[in-house]
Amino acid sequence: MSAAADLLHRAWRRRGPLAWLLSPFALLFGALGAGRRLAYRRGWKPTHRLPVPVLVVGNVVAGGAGKTPVVIALVQHLQRRGLRVGVVSRGYGRRTPEGLLVQPGSDPRDTGDEPLLIARATGAPLAVDRDRAAAGRRLLAAHPELQLIVSDDGLQHLALARDLEICVFDDRGIGNGWWLPAGPLRESWPRPCDLVLHTGARPAFAGFTAQRALADAAVGRDGQRVPLAELASRQDLVAVAGIAQPQNFFDMLRARGVQPAQCIALPDHHDFEAPAPWPEGAQLLCTEKDAAKLWRVAPGALAVPLHFAPEAAFFAALDARLETLLGQGSRLSSAHGHQAA
Repeated sequence: MSAAADLLHRAWRRRGPLAWLLSPFALLFGALGAGRRLAYRRGWKPTHRLPVPVLVVGNVVAGGAGKTPVVIALVQHLQRRGLRVGVVSRGYGRRTPEGLLVQPGSDPRDTGDEPLLIARATGAPLAVDRDRAAAGRRLLAAHPELQLIVSDDGLQHLALARDLEICVFDDRGIGNGWWLPAGPLRESWPRPCDLVLHTGARPAFAGFTAQRALADAAVGRDGQRVPLAELASRQDLVAVAGIAQPQNFFDMLRARGVQPAQCIALPDHHDFEAPAPWPEGAQLLCTEKDAAKLWRVAPGALAVPLHFAPEAAFFAALDARLETLLGQGSRLSSAHGHQAA
């Protein structure tokens, strides 16, 4: 994370001098967002409904809140229920402008790192496109057997009609409660949604929770598994992370007894194309999200998987809503008139 980005993120924690300085721009951002939502609500901008139900996983806070692990856990749960589920995503950071279907062997530069991770972790059909409704149509054309589509992100992508919304938060909560750029909010909170899920250890307000922990072993490009207990004794480890909050990864490594000699925080969705910022000969540790891109330039790097498990009550609440949704012939309205617990 750059020094400017770090300064901004720290400003979002409270209503200090920098936040107040940026507050006029936040008012403009809020007014533009309200106008955009009104345009969709009045039908001035079209909303596209797919022929199968759509479940959106997103957040109202800028920066990563843990949506990708939520999507993976959600899709795996739906698959265990016997549902045929697909995923759509924008594919942030990819070099290809056109929409496409994602395969487990796809190049992350073409698909984006998060969609590729989801596809590999779940085996679910997945399409990327800036227009998520177009991604859904592409997905259904290739896989007409699908019963449900999960949208990775897209809470503010109002062109896609949705039947269920899950809003994800980490320990930041809503920060100082102001809109961008004076605060972290993309839109006002609270807002109607179906379920709220906290991915951190210290939820800022009511909602369902989840447990997250690193796996017991890191994984190499060839599938080799190296126990974290074995890595704990090594002195040549360098941890690298190109995710929204790299410090979380570094802290979790240390909590498992792994003490990297150096931790390198890189921008979210880093492409690893630039000259290597790590010492030659170092044993690299990375996140699963970074692995596909990092292995192209550092094939000896080890990825440390994340185990993410929402509480049982979250899945029970989700299942209750899905039984109502999938058990009726007509689709639910995209307007939600209730607030999640």
